[in-house]
Amino acid sequence: MPLLPISLSNPPDPLPVLGRAIAGCSNHNSVGETLARDTLEKVMMEALSESKAKLSSVKAVCLGVSGVNHSKDQERIINWLRDIFPSNVKLYVRNDAVAALASGSMGKLHGCVLISGTGSIAYGCSEDGKDARAAGGGPVLGDWGSGYGIAAQALTAVVRAHDGRGPQTMLTDSILKHLCLSTPDELIGWTYADSSWARIAELVPKVVSCVVAGDEVANKILNDAVVELALTVKAVVQRLGLCGKDGCGQFPVVLVGGVLVVNESWDIGQKVVDCLMKTYPGAFLVRPKVEPAVGAALLACNFLMKEKGEE
Repeated sequence: MPLLPISLSNPPDPLPVLGRAIAGCSNHNSVGETLARDTLEKVMMEALSESKAKLSSVKAVCLGVSGVNHSKDQERIINWLRDIFPSNVKLYVRNDAVAALASGSMGKLHGCVLISGTGSIAYGCSEDGKDARAAGGGPVLGDWGSGYGIAAQALTAVVRAHDGRGPQTMLTDSILKHLCLSTPDELIGWTYADSSWARIAELVPKVVSCVVAGDEVANKILNDAVVELALTVKAVVQRLGLCGKDGCGQFPVVLVGGVLVVNESWDIGQKVVDCLMKTYPGAFLVRPKVEPAVGAALLACNFLMKEKGEE
């Protein structure tokens, strides 16, 4: 969590990050309300401490938090913040996808962000203030363009090949070697030994390496992920009308997350945007210059300036 000064009407490059802190998961759906609250308070206080700033100097706080999906989530966390900060501090709580969008637009909410890391979600804002999201429900509810989705399909392909239900694939040797396992049968124990989705998603680079080596099974898995991620963005674009009445309106597509980072061998993010542009030629790719946490800090600044009428 970075801390920024509020006078950013014309933000310098690079941004003046005064303090930074890192903590664990703050999604109350995953870790419970008590641990989520403790984590948020800890990381904010550490950022303040590093910046040598006092609590009384804070003017606005914006949190981009995973698991904030409706107004009740926002109200709950704002109530936590009210117990921490003075009453004059402006408080804003949004889903972490909003902060990710702001990281590409430098605090202005317009366009669409696609996040694909362990999970996946698309979120967008129109110029008239409307917003929409698609996916983001986790692997059980179909985030198949995510790192978890890609890796889970790779593991399934290995098991199917071993059983004789599917074609042979380089994924078998690559994944078993990476996990220090001897046979595909051992994958069952490894897979269910830990319920962490992130642990599965860490196998994505092995899928990419097999694609580069010419494996057809791995290639299909990644191409299916590209299509799924493009569909996720399209759902948001259609609901918000970002493409304009003629379908050619320009709008940014901000790419965030480990699955979408630039890979010289097989750039999933670029392929998603290429797929999207077949339908919406006005879409253009944006790779953020700052992290989503800085995007949240920029939102705090911009929200505060807007309330003061200083846009």
